[in-house]
Amino acid sequence: MMYPLLLWLHVIGAAVLLGTGAGIAFFMVMAHRSGDAASIAHVASTVVIADFLFTATAVVSQPVTGALLMVRQGWPLTTSWIAAALGLYLVIGLFWVPVIFIQVRMRDLARAAAAMCQPLPPAYYRLYRCWFAFGFPAFFAVLVILWLMVAKPDLTI
Repeated sequence: MMYPLLLWLHVIGAAVLLGTGAGIAFFMVMAHRSGDAASIAHVASTVVIADFLFTATAVVSQPVTGALLMVRQGWPLTTSWIAAALGLYLVIGLFWVPVIFIQVRMRDLARAAAAMCQPLPPAYYRLYRCWFAFGFPAFFAVLVILWLMVAKPDLTI
Protein backbone atom coordinates (compact mmCIF):
# COMPACT_ATOMS: atom_id res chain seq x y z
CA MET A 1 0.00 0.00 0.00
CA MET A 2 2.91 2.37 0.65
CA TYR A 3 4.34 2.07 -2.88
CA PRO A 4 1.21 3.32 -4.72
CA LEU A 5 0.95 6.29 -2.34
CA LEU A 6 4.61 7.22 -2.77
CA LEU A 7 4.39 6.84 -6.52
CA TRP A 8 1.24 8.96 -6.63
CA LEU A 9 2.86 11.71 -4.54
CA HIS A 10 5.95 11.60 -6.75
CA VAL A 11 3.88 11.88 -9.93
CA ILE A 12 1.83 14.74 -8.44
CA GLY A 13 5.08 16.55 -7.58
CA ALA A 14 6.35 16.08 -11.13
CA ALA A 15 3.05 17.36 -12.54
CA VAL A 16 3.20 20.40 -10.27
CA LEU A 17 6.77 21.17 -11.39
CA LEU A 18 5.89 20.86 -15.05
CA GLY A 19 2.52 22.60 -14.83
CA THR A 20 3.60 25.44 -12.60
CA GLY A 21 6.72 26.04 -14.67
CA ALA A 22 4.74 26.13 -17.91
CA GLY A 23 2.01 28.29 -16.38
CA ILE A 24 4.43 30.77 -14.88
CA ALA A 25 6.31 31.04 -18.15
CA PHE A 26 3.13 31.56 -20.15
CA PHE A 27 1.71 34.27 -17.92
CA MET A 28 5.03 36.11 -17.54
CA VAL A 29 5.59 36.11 -21.32
CA MET A 30 2.05 37.33 -21.98
CA ALA A 31 2.36 40.10 -19.37
CA HIS A 32 5.73 41.12 -20.78
CA ARG A 33 4.28 41.27 -24.29
CA SER A 34 1.68 43.76 -23.04
CA GLY A 35 4.46 46.21 -22.19
CA ASP A 36 2.27 47.56 -19.41
CA ALA A 37 4.25 48.00 -16.20
CA ALA A 38 1.17 47.66 -13.97
CA SER A 39 0.11 44.40 -15.64
CA ILE A 40 3.63 43.04 -15.45
CA ALA A 41 3.88 44.01 -11.78
CA HIS A 42 0.59 42.26 -11.00
CA VAL A 43 1.43 39.07 -12.90
CA ALA A 44 5.01 38.98 -11.57
CA SER A 45 3.66 39.32 -8.01
CA THR A 46 1.41 36.32 -8.56
CA VAL A 47 4.23 34.37 -10.22
CA VAL A 48 6.57 34.96 -7.27
CA ILE A 49 3.92 33.64 -4.87
CA ALA A 50 3.16 30.63 -7.10
CA ASP A 51 6.85 29.81 -7.42
CA PHE A 52 7.31 29.78 -3.66
CA LEU A 53 4.04 28.04 -2.88
CA PHE A 54 3.88 25.37 -5.57
CA THR A 55 7.28 25.02 -7.20
CA ALA A 56 9.29 25.17 -3.99
CA THR A 57 7.01 22.60 -2.35
CA ALA A 58 7.43 20.22 -5.27
CA VAL A 59 11.18 20.84 -5.38
CA VAL A 60 11.41 19.63 -1.78
CA SER A 61 8.94 16.75 -2.10
CA GLN A 62 10.43 15.26 -5.28
CA PRO A 63 13.76 14.12 -3.81
CA VAL A 64 12.02 12.89 -0.64
CA THR A 65 9.44 10.78 -2.45
CA GLY A 66 12.04 9.73 -5.02
CA ALA A 67 14.43 8.52 -2.31
CA LEU A 68 11.64 6.62 -0.56
CA LEU A 69 10.66 4.98 -3.85
CA MET A 70 14.29 4.03 -4.50
CA VAL A 71 14.57 2.39 -1.09
CA ARG A 72 11.20 0.65 -1.47
CA GLN A 73 12.11 -0.73 -4.90
CA GLY A 74 15.71 -1.55 -4.01
CA TRP A 75 17.17 0.70 -6.69
CA PRO A 76 20.69 1.89 -5.92
CA LEU A 77 21.55 5.57 -6.34
CA THR A 78 23.97 4.51 -9.07
CA THR A 79 21.17 3.16 -11.28
CA SER A 80 21.92 4.95 -14.56
CA TRP A 81 18.54 6.58 -15.12
CA ILE A 82 18.33 7.70 -11.48
CA ALA A 83 21.84 9.19 -11.61
CA ALA A 84 20.93 10.98 -14.85
CA ALA A 85 17.69 12.31 -13.34
CA LEU A 86 19.53 13.57 -10.26
CA GLY A 87 22.13 15.29 -12.44
CA LEU A 88 19.39 16.99 -14.42
CA TYR A 89 17.65 17.94 -11.18
CA LEU A 90 20.81 19.81 -10.17
CA VAL A 91 20.89 21.51 -13.57
CA ILE A 92 17.29 22.62 -13.05
CA GLY A 93 18.23 24.04 -9.66
CA LEU A 94 21.15 25.96 -11.15
CA PHE A 95 18.71 27.71 -13.47
CA TRP A 96 15.66 27.93 -11.18
CA VAL A 97 17.31 29.50 -8.11
CA PRO A 98 18.55 32.58 -10.02
CA VAL A 99 15.15 32.83 -11.73
CA ILE A 100 13.50 33.28 -8.33
CA PHE A 101 15.61 36.36 -7.66
CA ILE A 102 15.20 37.60 -11.23
CA GLN A 103 11.39 37.38 -10.95
CA VAL A 104 11.42 39.30 -7.69
CA ARG A 105 13.61 42.02 -9.20
CA MET A 106 11.45 42.20 -12.35
CA ARG A 107 8.37 42.53 -10.16
CA ASP A 108 9.96 45.33 -8.14
CA LEU A 109 11.10 47.22 -11.25
CA ALA A 110 7.64 46.91 -12.80
CA ARG A 111 5.99 48.08 -9.57
CA ALA A 112 8.26 51.11 -9.38
CA ALA A 113 7.66 52.00 -13.04
CA ALA A 114 3.89 51.63 -12.63
CA ALA A 115 3.84 53.71 -9.45
CA MET A 116 5.73 56.52 -11.18
CA CYS A 117 3.79 56.18 -14.48
CA GLN A 118 7.11 55.59 -16.23
CA PRO A 119 8.15 53.05 -18.85
CA LEU A 120 9.96 49.93 -17.77
CA PRO A 121 13.67 50.58 -17.26
CA PRO A 122 16.40 48.92 -19.36
CA ALA A 123 17.32 46.76 -16.35
CA TYR A 124 13.90 45.11 -16.55
CA TYR A 125 14.47 44.11 -20.17
CA ARG A 126 17.94 42.72 -19.40
CA LEU A 127 16.47 40.65 -16.56
CA TYR A 128 13.62 39.46 -18.75
CA ARG A 129 16.02 38.20 -21.43
CA CYS A 130 17.98 36.32 -18.78
CA TRP A 131 14.77 34.94 -17.20
CA PHE A 132 13.54 33.81 -20.62
CA ALA A 133 16.85 32.15 -21.54
CA PHE A 134 17.11 30.33 -18.19
CA GLY A 135 13.66 28.84 -18.64
CA PHE A 136 14.54 26.70 -21.65
CA PRO A 137 17.22 24.43 -20.19
CA ALA A 138 15.28 24.04 -16.94
CA PHE A 139 12.01 23.21 -18.68
CA PHE A 140 13.58 20.72 -21.08
CA ALA A 141 15.47 19.10 -18.21
CA VAL A 142 12.13 18.56 -16.43
CA LEU A 143 10.76 16.90 -19.57
CA VAL A 144 13.79 14.61 -19.81
CA ILE A 145 13.47 13.68 -16.12
CA LEU A 146 9.81 12.79 -16.68
CA TRP A 147 10.84 10.57 -19.58
CA LEU A 148 13.53 8.92 -17.42
CA MET A 149 10.98 8.26 -14.67
CA VAL A 150 8.59 6.61 -17.10
CA ALA A 151 11.01 4.73 -19.38
CA LYS A 152 13.66 3.85 -16.78
CA PRO A 153 16.21 3.22 -19.54
CA ASP A 154 19.54 1.53 -18.98
CA LEU A 155 21.97 4.30 -19.80
CA THR A 156 25.14 2.36 -19.05
CA ILE A 157 27.69 2.25 -21.82
